[in-house]
Amino acid sequence: MTPPPLSRVPWTSAVLLAVLGAGTVRAGRRLRAIPVLPVPPSAAAGVPRAAGWRLLTARGVEADAGTFLAACAHAEGEGLRVLDLLPADLAAERALGLLRLVDPVRYRQDRLGEGRGAGFAVLVTEEVLARAGVDPAGPRPEPAGLLALTRRLKEYAADATGLAIAPGLSCAGTGRTTGSTRAAELRAQGLPPGALAAAQLGGLALLAGVAARQGRWGLAAAGLYWLQPYLALGGPGSPLRPADLARATAARPVRSLGAALRTAAAAGKAPASGDTGPDTAARAAAYREELAEGTGHFFEARRPDCPWCGSARLTVRVRVPDLLQGKPGRFALEQCGDCGHVFQNPRLTVEGLDFYYRDFYDGRGGEGAGTVFGRLGAAYRGRAEMLLPHAEPLSWLDVGTGHGHFCNAARAVWPRTRFDGLDMGDGVREAERRGWVESGYQGQFPEFASKLAGQYEVVSMYHYLEHTRDPLAELDAAAAVLAPGGFLTIELPDPESRMARLLGPAWLPWFQPQHQHLVPAANLREALADRGFTVLAEEHGPAHQGNDFFGAVALTATRLAPDPDRPWGPPPTPRTRALAAAVRVAALPCFAGAAALDALRTAATRRTDGGNAYRMLARKDDL
Repeated sequence: MTPPPLSRVPWTSAVLLAVLGAGTVRAGRRLRAIPVLPVPPSAAAGVPRAAGWRLLTARGVEADAGTFLAACAHAEGEGLRVLDLLPADLAAERALGLLRLVDPVRYRQDRLGEGRGAGFAVLVTEEVLARAGVDPAGPRPEPAGLLALTRRLKEYAADATGLAIAPGLSCAGTGRTTGSTRAAELRAQGLPPGALAAAQLGGLALLAGVAARQGRWGLAAAGLYWLQPYLALGGPGSPLRPADLARATAARPVRSLGAALRTAAAAGKAPASGDTGPDTAARAAAYREELAEGTGHFFEARRPDCPWCGSARLTVRVRVPDLLQGKPGRFALEQCGDCGHVFQNPRLTVEGLDFYYRDFYDGRGGEGAGTVFGRLGAAYRGRAEMLLPHAEPLSWLDVGTGHGHFCNAARAVWPRTRFDGLDMGDGVREAERRGWVESGYQGQFPEFASKLAGQYEVVSMYHYLEHTRDPLAELDAAAAVLAPGGFLTIELPDPESRMARLLGPAWLPWFQPQHQHLVPAANLREALADRGFTVLAEEHGPAHQGNDFFGAVALTATRLAPDPDRPWGPPPTPRTRALAAAVRVAALPCFAGAAALDALRTAATRRTDGGNAYRMLARKDDL
């Protein structure tokens, strides 16, 4: 019999089969890579030292002494300080969800990877608990609370956190998972329950469609989805024995549909940002008081000349509102006709900067910002590796370090280097507590120039200069802090990027109102030469951040429907909530398309050496 031509192959079903098949194989492989705790040691074999460890469990979960001792022995043998324990009867869908998020082989080595677990029991050293400010004697949390705690604890044991299956541990007493508990657990892991529920519903609708319209190929795709729990988790030799495996497999489409609908309903009842609690009203009142006089007092007078070269040939490059948070105000970026420097004009006062930064990197928006920074591991590694051909530094100061994400990641490249951090925000103190920086300095960099003079072999400024009020003063401070022969490495958005003109106000690196200056590469080279630096390397393609199209969709969605629960906005109404929810759902396919375009753009950028950012490495010459 002649096989059907390729034109008759139902490609939607074929792609679904490939994706589901790969996911099933991956889940099984990951499951078998998770270590299983051994039988607890007997007294004759010598009881392992359990001092210094605490086992935290969710409400309804009980662990026996043997499981505790076996977990302590495993953690000490592997050099772990945080160990999440998976009950042997872990529910099938919860297990599959965890295996989608975690690759056990890479989990420990990923210093920036988010802490993941089952949400039932976690073993922690008392030293980590103390640095994280966690009271182990407090009331036992629900699984959502323990998921959030595991996520936090990994920040304090970045390369010493692991997973293990505990055969003697059961989650049978923890109760039934409802829509509200599932939404809470997703939020605790930094995942958006509404968007995930919408995606799950869309996937189920697609599977139903191909099963009904694409014959045996469609039925095969739907069948593979149906049988996935048993294929991934069942069978001989599986280290897990989900108590609900038979039910989860037999009724999977119905159970998945019900779970998605309940999660979507629960997500719609709560603020998308999770901004709830007694402080919300006080925060809103404080914002209303600040905005009572409008936003004019947040701006200085417009300057008539370029702050870089003094030219009066200025034109407006872009005018935008606050598309990052939706706070009131409108901002202009002007460009110099002589040197090409782009700067905010009129610029914000110090009071204005405080107003627009508030609740972005900390407070209300701190968790989201931390999640974004935690996913830039490849960029951090590229920055650190730029120095490999030139030096083996023992001291490194990261200016504008935030919570120290770069320093944490860079230790994988430079394990012998002492990393210190400097920033205006409180995050630098948190970076110190996490152990991501050795010393944290809080304040303006120029204020520390004399105190730190000549102390560092490397100073880095990654996406920092564009936030400062006077970039040239920051370069002067770097020259003072570096020892002779030391290195200054800088990364900046590139205002000459073609995407800046194509996307206009929706180009993410404009980043108004936070970015005060966008410096062309030629200007930076000249400024470095004036301060006694020799530029050793310049990278454009490798510095590209693949977020042009994705960022444009996000900014446009914020412009169309800002977060209704933002405390600086009007009180939310059913209409504003419905509009925001509708825009989020409508934006999902746009985000998917944008992500695909960004992937193509990034691949092309690596070959053409273009992009939306550039890096520069310069050496301070001996004088």
